[in-house]
Amino acid sequence: MKLLQLVPSGLRVPFMRWHKPAIALSASLLLGSVVLLFTMGLNFGIDFKGGTLIEIQTPEADLGDLRSELNALGLGDLSLQEFGASDDILIRLPLQPGEDSEQQNAVLLVQGKISEMYPGVDFRRVEFVGPQVSGELIEKGTQAVLVAILLMMVYIWFRFEWQFGVGAVLALIHDVGLTIGLFCLFQFDFDLPVVAALLTIVGYSMNDTVVVYDRVRENLRKYKQEGLPDLIDRSLSDTLSRTIMTSLTTLLALASLYVFGGEVIRPFVMAMIWGVLVGTYSSLFIAAPFLLYVKPIRRSDDDEDDEETP
Repeated sequence: MKLLQLVPSGLRVPFMRWHKPAIALSASLLLGSVVLLFTMGLNFGIDFKGGTLIEIQTPEADLGDLRSELNALGLGDLSLQEFGASDDILIRLPLQPGEDSEQQNAVLLVQGKISEMYPGVDFRRVEFVGPQVSGELIEKGTQAVLVAILLMMVYIWFRFEWQFGVGAVLALIHDVGLTIGLFCLFQFDFDLPVVAALLTIVGYSMNDTVVVYDRVRENLRKYKQEGLPDLIDRSLSDTLSRTIMTSLTTLLALASLYVFGGEVIRPFVMAMIWGVLVGTYSSLFIAAPFLLYVKPIRRSDDDEDDEETP
């Protein structure tokens, strides 16, 4: 009846034996993410940069010829890419100097040229985001992530102790930072759905960390004479089956979305997949080992629900 027991009962994995190399690796990756952010930067989508997005569908399109013809229009640095199927093409126009009428004229010029080249073309969508809106979205998106991390710290602080709150925030900064580094490295589109993914990652990582911290707090009361490294190993091993099952089922659902969900949600799904992986890792090797250095308070014998060491 234990077909779904992923971790044998009584198994003790020595996580704390590896925590220093893990922290060194995480610090290096986080530093690399900061360097990438300031050198390569994020590939902001239309949501954040402003401009016009045109999606077309035609089986006759040649990406090279189309790029040459559109660049000859003198509308700035246009971006063209295949969008899912080979007959779907996404065209990004930069903001044009002037009012909204100038943006509309640019769209009409591009549509006219494309219709001239491919008479049967299907214009599937045209989206425009102005500079004021895009600047406000960057500001609000950044604020949303920072406020989420701050509120999570306050929640953990009140539920446990300040040491746990700081450890949880370090894990969240680690997860968000590495996700941003991934998008800088591969220049994936960074738009509003990705900000939503970052907020989801914050919640997912925090949920996993709370489960671990709850078991640590319980074991601090139960095993008063056990050394802190061994106690944390015990707590992580106790929750390992739940951690693996939660991460695995989430990744299976995300993998299905990545394969069958289409190009529109692919950056969101990519952020989520990476976030689940680093969030699981940070609960084991960032949030939990941090307690070794701040030494959370062990409850006294008079505390409620105390249990004697067996």
